[in-house]
Amino acid sequence: MSNPTHMIPGRLLSQSGAIAIIVGIVIGAGIFKTPSMVAGITGDIGWMMAIWVAGSIISLAGALCYAELATMYPHAGGDYHFLNKAYGKNISFLYGWAKATVINTGSIALLAFVFGDYMTKVLPLGDYSTVVWAIMIIIALTAVNLIGIHFSASIQTLLTLLEVAGLVLIIVVGFGWLGSPLPTVEHAPLFSETPPLGLMGLALVFVLLTFGGWNESAYISAEVKGGSKAIVFVIVLSIILITIIYLLVNWALIAGLGMEKLAGSKTAPADLLSMALGPLGEKLLGLFVAIAALTSINATMIVGARTNYAMGDDWDGLRFMGRWESARGSPYLAYLVQSAICLALVGFGAFQADGFDAMVEFTAPVFWFFLFLMGIAVFILRFKNRGVKRDFSIPLYPITPLLFCASCAYLSYSSFAYAHSKGAVYISIYVMLLGVAALLFLRLKRAR
Repeated sequence: MSNPTHMIPGRLLSQSGAIAIIVGIVIGAGIFKTPSMVAGITGDIGWMMAIWVAGSIISLAGALCYAELATMYPHAGGDYHFLNKAYGKNISFLYGWAKATVINTGSIALLAFVFGDYMTKVLPLGDYSTVVWAIMIIIALTAVNLIGIHFSASIQTLLTLLEVAGLVLIIVVGFGWLGSPLPTVEHAPLFSETPPLGLMGLALVFVLLTFGGWNESAYISAEVKGGSKAIVFVIVLSIILITIIYLLVNWALIAGLGMEKLAGSKTAPADLLSMALGPLGEKLLGLFVAIAALTSINATMIVGARTNYAMGDDWDGLRFMGRWESARGSPYLAYLVQSAICLALVGFGAFQADGFDAMVEFTAPVFWFFLFLMGIAVFILRFKNRGVKRDFSIPLYPITPLLFCASCAYLSYSSFAYAHSKGAVYISIYVMLLGVAALLFLRLKRAR
């Protein structure tokens, strides 16, 4: 049973606001760390840039799959809704459970800690300063989103512009267009060294993690002004913009630092800015990382609450989360539930930092497994709806979705193997077992 018409999402979100949300989710703190890791793994400029291009192609393939599904089934539930259409309510519930309890909320909590770490250097608030800042920003951004999608999207657009401005500064400095002249760096010929295939795969894992988040575009598919054509435009343009920014940032870091120094640095962007701008450059980078954390927190809140809303719309026992305030474009109770879980994770993480990191990080096998199921869902739903006219069809079908499925299967295997090597894969299993128990409880409640 669905909500009444006046309580479902309306098309209130502008295309620019939607692009800001997607770009804000994808471009997070990862781009400030991943380039040096990929440089260290590949050891060659040509292969390093090729890995980033490969990551963008795979992300675009996935985005095109989502574009077809989003135009056929626009819904605030996003991929939760697509899984429901393809596999039924049990599989979609388990996915929604994982996102609501760990994946989205865990990401928000970790990003809040990142923000707290940087703000503590500016304005310490006592012994638990990082935790206090984390709690304050979760409450503040929840309030922003409760005001409505217009206000939230405006804040998101501003934060995204500031975040992109920070990356543009890195690009400008890296190419020697601002600040003190950087030392000339000699570069080896492109593709002069070929890393082992296994290391290439590891580098691709890090790149795809840095591209992660584009799939959240599906959650706003029912709210973008302009309908199906606008959704496709928003998804594809967002990936193209992100790709251009990422490639330019990597090339600027190589130009400014050289491969050897880039590979050996844990804070490559900070090193670059401090070389050209002095202490001011390092402070500016800290500000940009904090803004990147804010941008990702706000965007993740927007899409995460919509998972809770969709689950509330589907399940009688969770009906309280399925209330939508149409005038504001806000699933307000879904936001409050999400905020409560985030605050609980922050409290837990404050005292169990290692366990908290593991709980969030090692749910990656679950996430990539469900994303693999999303790729398969394209074939299932095409079969179920054969003959139905589509507003958008995936180019180069079936090659494009097969590429996406193969990538997700590999990442699922790789993340599972890594979690197993750390002895933490059981966290993912426990989370999903709790989800199965919750599913059985809701099924029994409905039967009664």
